[in-house]
Amino acid sequence: MKKSILFSAILLVGAFQVKAQQDDAVVKVDSLGEVVVTANRINLPFKENSRTINIITSNDIKNSAAVNVADLLQQVAGVDIRRRGTGGSQADLYIRGGGFDQTLLLIDGVKMDDAQTGHHTMNAALPLEVIERIEIIKGPAARVFGQNAFAGAINIITKKNLDNSVSLNVEAGSFGQLNGSATAGIDKENSTHIIHVGRMTSEGYRNNSDYDNGNYFLKSIFNKNAQPIEMTASFLERNFGAENFYTTNPTFNEYEETQNSLLAFSTTFKKNKLKIQPRIYWKRNQDLFLLRRNDPGFYRNMHISNKVGVETNASYASKLGITGFGVEFSKIYLRSNNLGNPNRFMSNVFLEHRFSVADSKLDITPGVALTYFSDFKFKAFPGLDIGYNLTNTFKVYGNIGYTYRIPTYTDLFYNDPVTSGNADLEPEEAFAQELGLKYTSPKFNASVAIFNRDADNLIDYIRNDVSEDVFVATNITEVNTKGLELDAAYNFKFKDFTQTLSVGYAFLDDNILDQNEELSRYSLNTLKHQYTTRLSTQLFKNVRQNIIYKYAERTTGQTYNVWDASLAVKVKQAEFTITASNIFDADYIESGFVPMPPSNVLFGLRYSFK
Repeated sequence: MKKSILFSAILLVGAFQVKAQQDDAVVKVDSLGEVVVTANRINLPFKENSRTINIITSNDIKNSAAVNVADLLQQVAGVDIRRRGTGGSQADLYIRGGGFDQTLLLIDGVKMDDAQTGHHTMNAALPLEVIERIEIIKGPAARVFGQNAFAGAINIITKKNLDNSVSLNVEAGSFGQLNGSATAGIDKENSTHIIHVGRMTSEGYRNNSDYDNGNYFLKSIFNKNAQPIEMTASFLERNFGAENFYTTNPTFNEYEETQNSLLAFSTTFKKNKLKIQPRIYWKRNQDLFLLRRNDPGFYRNMHISNKVGVETNASYASKLGITGFGVEFSKIYLRSNNLGNPNRFMSNVFLEHRFSVADSKLDITPGVALTYFSDFKFKAFPGLDIGYNLTNTFKVYGNIGYTYRIPTYTDLFYNDPVTSGNADLEPEEAFAQELGLKYTSPKFNASVAIFNRDADNLIDYIRNDVSEDVFVATNITEVNTKGLELDAAYNFKFKDFTQTLSVGYAFLDDNILDQNEELSRYSLNTLKHQYTTRLSTQLFKNVRQNIIYKYAERTTGQTYNVWDASLAVKVKQAEFTITASNIFDADYIESGFVPMPPSNVLFGLRYSFK
């Protein structure tokens, strides 16, 4: 398998170089090049950004054979989703070897970090039906977003308008899966609304792996003919059996219920070259955990976190370039029977400026974020992005930056029979560097990036001796992480229909296991080699097919190959779908002690009313 990966990488580089030598007179770029990345204050078209950014478009989502965001993100090289089951019940998010607490998730720019634990990050992921695109920013992003974007950030952009329409979706399949949802768009004279209601249930593919999940989403734009005000509201509920999620004791039957909700209001003021975007939001997360599902009195954890925030981001264009600046204030309230009732106040100030020189071929963007935490005082994250356009479609770029993460309340205060928090923890810090190339054209897109991250005070759960049962949250010594990423997509015509072949490869190496392999609880199982391929084809007018291949080699020595596929047949306003996952029944584990599902199939029917 390693030889095939190496061969594919060589092929990609070769194709990349050939395309770069072609005539650079092409002016038109495909839809990806025209996508404006909104994940920062200075909004730029995709091809003008001087960072490693992956865009998952709405068309990509349709052709992904994925039924939720967790499954979708697994198809992106450099992103590691470690699931403990199906239906997105619990999945941890990692980018470039960073921990599950070190990647920030945003919904339309609203930070969805949870002060209790990063295990809840993906609880905020929205249903695919309401997502317009997903922006994945790899590398240190603290300068742009703040402290939780230690290794990267993912911004889910929701749809703004579905006209006047109603779409009904019903799915049924293996493990007693039964999904149903309704999505409606209402377009009025001075307002638009998107409403989504869905429920997903399953009996589970192994003991105590059932789930019952609910998705509720509302997005409204009021006063759209004058000064539009945008409201986003979501409530996502996950109730699931959590067998072996945290223990291997056969007498335990763990169970968990989570609720994640968001309410946000925002607007945009534009006057000449100045743009101001104020926002106010409230985020709530609730987590109930039972060590024995049918005996709540045996061991029960209940955590409720609330985050209230207000922020303003702005940009100003002048002869000297574009200046981006912003300020944010937020307050966190936690109520927990295990972690106590701590509160935290945070404030952030962001400043960056994009210089464009040499006939707009060279761009230089220095910036800094200044953050105050009521319990960890002041911190600063400076950084620098540089890019140079070799041609209209070929760009070289690099960036450096400091990044930072304060401990979660679980790191600081959590205690159970095998885990102990540490109130004396220091914040994690790192200095990261990256160098990359990207090529963007109507038929072919490609990028390659190498990166390095030198981290200090990383938090891990350590025991002093293998005979000890209790793992204590500890700042470990310096850790170096380096890697390589390749992405490419080729669009071609066959029978007058567009076909797409996309591939991705990521290599990652760190020295964390050299320090504490037998004593660490969470630092194992990093993706060392990752290879993904998606072939989306259409041979007939109303039929499309997708095949997805994923290869992984983890630092534990585990390797596995997973194949997924989907078929969609459209008949007037109805669409019939078949989604097959893990077709060849691979036996593998992504996280902890939980084996992933065997081969399974899901049948679906979607009907749209206009």
